[in-house]
Amino acid sequence: MKKIAVGVTGASGSVYAAMLLQHLAQRSDVEVGLVMSDNAATVWQHELGNDHYRNLPFRLWNKNDFMAPFASGSSQYSALIICPCSMGTLGRIAGGISNDLITRAADVMLKERRKLVCVVRETPYNLIHLRNMTTVTEAGGIICPATPSYYSRPQSIEEAAMTVIHRVLQLADIPVDSYQWGEGDTPAASH
Repeated sequence: MKKIAVGVTGASGSVYAAMLLQHLAQRSDVEVGLVMSDNAATVWQHELGNDHYRNLPFRLWNKNDFMAPFASGSSQYSALIICPCSMGTLGRIAGGISNDLITRAADVMLKERRKLVCVVRETPYNLIHLRNMTTVTEAGGIICPATPSYYSRPQSIEEAAMTVIHRVLQLADIPVDSYQWGEGDTPAASH
């Protein structure tokens, strides 16, 4: 069974985290450890109007609990997806500052040469953001902006957001059945 960690920060884009976690909850081949920053729950409540993350079948680790297995390179967690990833979190990762479980887990993924996928959610980017993205990329992380694709002609905000989530899952080596360029039309594309 594949083990991954998911970190949720207080960046706007809780819909991405919700859709990612809902998808992972339906899979029997992936074990998930979840950690949320202080602001993540506040933003989730503001944007989605619920606290459904509490009802998911994952262990929710406290952001200061460094006893979580994915805080150590000796664990068998193969990936960390930070979704959404705030620019503050990205900056701390780029600077090697492990001040909470999310940034510690990111440091572990980088040092162990495992998958770190940062779903950054900010616009526009300033030069510091771009340099931090470069630093994390050069260290082995993957920057995946929360930018939907429209090849599949999504018909709702949720379908558009799911194009990002499908890409994130693929980057973390979790197979998904999604629109693939050049492999024929999707039902949405035939309208």
